[in-house]
Amino acid sequence: MAMRRSVGLLSLLICCAAVPLCAAEPPPRKIDFNRDIRPILSDTCFACHGPDGESRETDLRFDHKESAFGELSDGSFAIVPGQSAESQLIERITSDDDALRMPPEDSNKKLTADQIELLKQWIDDGAAWDEHWALVPPQRSQPPTVTSPNLPRNAIDQFILARLDAEGLSPSPQADRVTLIRRLSFDLIGLPPTVAEVEAFVNDNRPDAYERLVDQLLASPHFGERLAVYWLDLVRYADTVGYHGDQTRSVSAYRDYVIDAFNANRSYDQFTIEQLAGDLLPNASREQKVAAGYNMLGMTTIEGGAQAKEYLAKYAADRVRTTSVVWMGATLGCAECHDHKFDPYTARDFYSFASFFADIQQKGVANPAANLLLPTEKQQQQLTELETQLAAAQATYDELEAEHKKVAENQPASSASPTETESGEEPAVDEELKQRLTAAKSELANAKRLHKRLLSTIRKTISPVSGEPRAMRVLARGDWMDEAGEIVQPAIPAALGALPPMERRATRLDLAQWLVSREQPQTARVFVNRLWKLYFGRGLSSVLDDLGSQGERPSHPELLDWLAVEFMESGWDIKHMIRLIVTSSTYRQSSLDNNELRTRDAQNRLLARQSRFRIEAEFVRDTALEISGLLVKDIGGEPVRPYQPAGYYGYLNFPKRTYQPHNSDLQYRRGVYMHWQRTFLHPMLLAFDGPSREECTAERPISNTPLAALTLLNDPSFVEASRAFAQRILNEGGTTDDEQLSWAWRQAVSRTPDDRELELLRKLLDKHRQSYANDHEAAEKLMGIGLHTTPPDSDLIELAAWTSVARTIINLNETITRN
Repeated sequence: MAMRRSVGLLSLLICCAAVPLCAAEPPPRKIDFNRDIRPILSDTCFACHGPDGESRETDLRFDHKESAFGELSDGSFAIVPGQSAESQLIERITSDDDALRMPPEDSNKKLTADQIELLKQWIDDGAAWDEHWALVPPQRSQPPTVTSPNLPRNAIDQFILARLDAEGLSPSPQADRVTLIRRLSFDLIGLPPTVAEVEAFVNDNRPDAYERLVDQLLASPHFGERLAVYWLDLVRYADTVGYHGDQTRSVSAYRDYVIDAFNANRSYDQFTIEQLAGDLLPNASREQKVAAGYNMLGMTTIEGGAQAKEYLAKYAADRVRTTSVVWMGATLGCAECHDHKFDPYTARDFYSFASFFADIQQKGVANPAANLLLPTEKQQQQLTELETQLAAAQATYDELEAEHKKVAENQPASSASPTETESGEEPAVDEELKQRLTAAKSELANAKRLHKRLLSTIRKTISPVSGEPRAMRVLARGDWMDEAGEIVQPAIPAALGALPPMERRATRLDLAQWLVSREQPQTARVFVNRLWKLYFGRGLSSVLDDLGSQGERPSHPELLDWLAVEFMESGWDIKHMIRLIVTSSTYRQSSLDNNELRTRDAQNRLLARQSRFRIEAEFVRDTALEISGLLVKDIGGEPVRPYQPAGYYGYLNFPKRTYQPHNSDLQYRRGVYMHWQRTFLHPMLLAFDGPSREECTAERPISNTPLAALTLLNDPSFVEASRAFAQRILNEGGTTDDEQLSWAWRQAVSRTPDDRELELLRKLLDKHRQSYANDHEAAEKLMGIGLHTTPPDSDLIELAAWTSVARTIINLNETITRN
């Protein structure tokens, strides 16, 4: 195998991840405004000379070409194309006078000598100006020719290889087959391949074996689970409300919708429309109403002292922040209190965007009710039958009650005895009618009880209810108590144009349709850039939540645009784009670097190799369960609760709660189904950088801490997985220690251990055999962790020793690294 690392097998191993570090690109031959100049102006000039009128010191703006090149009040020019010596910009940034030099000292910004030289050269070269790349609709350019025409497998490779040619670099060789199947398996389904799957692929001599493997994984029901983990981070999906008491709510059906949509390869435009406005579609299906639950995923509060109006403002702002980042890669949320300081978004744009969501009927202080029933086919049949029975019982009771009242009203007064009249008792009525009425009342009560009982067993979710939109004002400095601001109607940011003229108020559906229109310059770019990140460890533009001026120009802008256009012209076909990426030669490269690549391109921005990085938190747990044989691969369902430290919820109040882990096979479900408690996220998820999902998360960090290694060693889920893995080793791994050690190693990392690794494994096994032989109680205690039962005839000492070996193998960096 290409990646052969000598691994020191200790009882405590720290999980490593290759986090790329910053490295400068070679000096450009020609200055590019968006790559070289705009970032300088944005970082050092826009705060005082940018979009925000309130903070602008003068009328001079460097975010608008007309202003930047216009005549100043004293008759001079900030920028004189071709003449840096005559440009006030250069004079001010090179001045020796502290009072004149820009940027001012109190800005805490300072231009470097290289930046000053770049600005001079740019002006002397003619000061070419381009609009910000992310605000211009993408255009498909012709893939460039390359010096080795036999290397590209598709257009992606042509763009990458052409850049490598220009840099004088060569691509890395293709990774070996074992590495390729592990890479694909982790990337496409979030699980390691089985030994049988590895052997089948390694021995498949058909010329299209790799493409067949890709198609097989794309068709897997676990594909949707893997991609959903990333999407759920973006839309801040969680099973609790987030604020104050962080109470539980029922939204897991939305998570299942996402998984099903990815598995079914729902087009991204339809996927977008259903989430933002599925409830507004004509004859909206139950599934589309579930999808619209996206609008209800933000944090809410039921705190008694909370101000409803304040929280409605918070909910509106959250929807603007999330939607603009998810689909536009835009920090529109920065315009909540003032015009954006770096990008062309105004405070009016912010509240006009929020106005699209003003139709959603929501209380400021309340846990939104799970208002949409999701019965199974059998439950729906039972529900229909019970509702028919309930309607009939109600009708019978109403009819008999009306008849009873009529008889009572028409009863002659003389028929009642003086005693009955004085006692206040009802006049005598027909006894048979009374008996029928009593029976009807009992039958109605029973029907209601059965109906209520059935409803309590039916899954429910939160779906938005649309109604009369509330007024949306521009809030000065975001002050929710300010009533003086202008009332605005739904509108897209003015810098991006306007919706087509219409005689009605624009809706969430109009917004969704605009987001996936060809005129919207950001949506396709944002999504394919994030796909690139999933399969190469970093986006072509590395700042995934900001394609604005403070973001990063793509390392390969023509490729990003080509992919964006391909995505739209394919019918927004997600699987098509993924297949295109993972079948490229660029994706198939070895991830091994060398001295030249470490020196020239430490961040791997030129893609002369693949990347290697630790898999996400959920997949770390999934991998351990899969290796152990415990993993339950059912798709969908209510949240599951793995083991968690006792007392972890000790400070979780309103109400006070005690965490109850599942005491069944639900314990072994995949991580995507884990209960997501925002303020008390499961410690295992925290240890491996899972986000709280209080806000949209476009990229998780990858940390390398002792806590991660300790979690793999000591979290009950991993200890139990190690126990089960040890049992598998003894039952299936062969008859000798070496056979069993080699078998276990292959299950975890898909290859055979080398001699040194095998020797370290032997020593570890012997050490723990001796340790547990001297401490039978410790062996018994270890075997008691988790629900997994130990066979009654097991040798506890032997099983405990092998459990220690299994714990170490599960803890290996290689086990949880996507290479």
